[in-house]
Amino acid sequence: MRLTVLLLVLSACSAYADMSACACDPARPETMTVRPCSLCREAEKQPPDIDFFFLKDNNPRKPNRWLLLPRAHHDGVGGLAQMSRAQRTKMWRLAIERARQLWGDGWGLAYNGDKVRTQCHFHVHIGKLLAGVETDRFIVVSGPEHIPVPKDGTGLWIHPAGDKLHVHLGEQTTETVLFR
Repeated sequence: MRLTVLLLVLSACSAYADMSACACDPARPETMTVRPCSLCREAEKQPPDIDFFFLKDNNPRKPNRWLLLPRAHHDGVGGLAQMSRAQRTKMWRLAIERARQLWGDGWGLAYNGDKVRTQCHFHVHIGKLLAGVETDRFIVVSGPEHIPVPKDGTGLWIHPAGDKLHVHLGEQTTETVLFR
């Protein structure tokens, strides 16, 4: 019952959260004051010579969550596809390394789909994978360099499976598989 209510709420919010018309523009400070641009503002605070940075999730309902963000702005829809393969591989390696430091083998990574994101700036959620969330809808990859880019604007979530990774595709809201 609780899961059904949660899914209904998330479905209702998904139309509101569509970031396809993101207006964040670092060259125009007045566009950076709204909440969906808060991660863009954080990226602008970083040294220009770094590729990625970690940020503690400031949502009080997610005290155990970290984010990995690129310094570059890959805003709007398709942020993951806007990165080069080398950038994506580096990003996934960094996220996995931090996740292992925090959660051992119980880690998970999540990237929400384009229709449910509430922030314009691309980011990956890092957290502890909830027990019992595994489904049979995944592909097995041998490492970060093999993690695919969703082709349809959906998100993905990743977790370890022995010496491989399970990559779950085809979902919009993915961060709910992580402990808050």
